[in-house]
Amino acid sequence: PVASTLFGSRFLTGGVGGSVTHQCFYSITPANKRDRKYWCKIAGGRGCSTIISTTGYTSKNYVGRVSLKDIPQNGTFMVTMTELKKSDTGLYQCGIGITNRDLYVRLNLTVSAEAAALGTTELVWGKLRGSVTVLCPPGDTHGGEKRFWCKLGRTSCAVIADTDGYVGKSYEGRIFITPQERSGAFKVLINDLREADAGLYRCGVGGLGSQHSPWMVALQVTTASALPRRPKFLSGTVGGSLSVRCHCDAKGNYEKKYLCRWKDANCSLLVDTDGFVHESYEGRIQIASSDEENGTYTVVLGHLREEDAGWYWCGAKDGHMEHTSSFRLSIQKETCSMQDPETSTPVKPTSPSSPATYSTPTQRSTTGLTYTMGTITESTSTPLPTAPPGTFATTPHEIYQQSSSGESHLLPVVLPALLLLIFITITILTLTKIKLRKEMGEERGTTGNLEAAPIQAGLNPHKEPVMEETPSPEKVQECRTDSGKRRRVFSGTG
Repeated sequence: PVASTLFGSRFLTGGVGGSVTHQCFYSITPANKRDRKYWCKIAGGRGCSTIISTTGYTSKNYVGRVSLKDIPQNGTFMVTMTELKKSDTGLYQCGIGITNRDLYVRLNLTVSAEAAALGTTELVWGKLRGSVTVLCPPGDTHGGEKRFWCKLGRTSCAVIADTDGYVGKSYEGRIFITPQERSGAFKVLINDLREADAGLYRCGVGGLGSQHSPWMVALQVTTASALPRRPKFLSGTVGGSLSVRCHCDAKGNYEKKYLCRWKDANCSLLVDTDGFVHESYEGRIQIASSDEENGTYTVVLGHLREEDAGWYWCGAKDGHMEHTSSFRLSIQKETCSMQDPETSTPVKPTSPSSPATYSTPTQRSTTGLTYTMGTITESTSTPLPTAPPGTFATTPHEIYQQSSSGESHLLPVVLPALLLLIFITITILTLTKIKLRKEMGEERGTTGNLEAAPIQAGLNPHKEPVMEETPSPEKVQECRTDSGKRRRVFSGTG
């Protein structure tokens, strides 16, 4: 059961000699059903004096002209006062509990010679998370006037929705005021009912003070609906399609089922089982199937657009009563990327003849994969090899191409000349050496020692000065990469 509540009209008017009936509504809990109900009048500082209660008590000043009837199964009790006097004007309470300070609601009763008695309040039932239909009786037949729905508080009636487009924040997407019929009657449809929706309401035409809006409605919200819970928020993608399963009472005898688009307490019909399709949805919406046994029907909406985002209602009509439910649709209009935009690589345009890659202006490529609207397609482009900063990456194949392409045609001419030159040089050196041996046989050893000295000196860096070379940043980086240690590299040293 919902939380314990008690509500009723805050104002009553009656004529002298006439009668008034006040209805108090309470949540249907075991305690509320069996507890004492009472009606009392506040008299100065003496508290609230009991006039009548369900224990059988009736004040002697009201015997014969007051009655109280409790209907526990409906969660309501009614107090009727007759033979009204001007002295009956005042502040009253109707309540539940063993004392007059427990659960109660206060109201003002005004008795005058000119006042006309108000009609009784209509009781409307709704289930938690379910829907209700409120029939507002015929009034002014001028269809151009504003229609409204307001909730009675302690001092005023707070507007919940009206046909000028106003909707209370807590009723966004779940209240609809139907167009006015020729008789002036209209309906208020509410779905996704909550505990806080229980209370006393007015529906009418014109302003809150209009004489055309005396209709009072008490809304009772009971235990949760037996219908399965369904998603309140759905999403789709631009160009995609959406299938929505709508639920209604399997026992209902519905004459028409429909889907409408909600905005500002109004709902524009898009499609129904009578064959109607809104002109702007031609070719992309249909009621695909209906399962009477389980009370469901499926609506398919295709070729989704960005402007399709918003609130929608499923509805099933049975005479004047309608079962409704609502959902909100969001449309994804951007493609998704698995990598940060700053590091992603744009996809290169491909020729139409390449079927393996699908390219759009909003696609992004990451490590050879293209992501578009949640679909992954493998790219046919092969990424080029990369090298660390400050180094040159050249493949052996490239070196071969560079050397062979520019020099291979010179080899037949240069090679014989080189061989001839080497042969002549060797011959001259040999003849010169033989001549020197003959003339200076003893000096040959000295010459060998002199030749060996530079070699030995080359092996000892401390005996001969060596010009130091400052390594370039590229050479230092190469050393770090190869050895992993920071060291300098000198030309001609190890």
